[in-house]
Amino acid sequence: MPVPKRKTGRAVVRMRRAHDALVNPAQSECPQCHQPKLPHHVCPSCGYYKGKEVVETD
Repeated sequence: MPVPKRKTGRAVVRMRRAHDALVNPAQSECPQCHQPKLPHHVCPSCGYYKGKEVVETD
């Protein structure tokens, strides 16, 4: 089985892990109710998508 010849240094590990941070998903504003929503999704608060009511909400 292959084994590393040298120990991986702290700087190399940290540079590799620099891209592993979690990021929040992008949010846009609903044009109907002005609440935050995910892009290209039905608004969870009012049920509108592209100016039309798709899901009936109370």
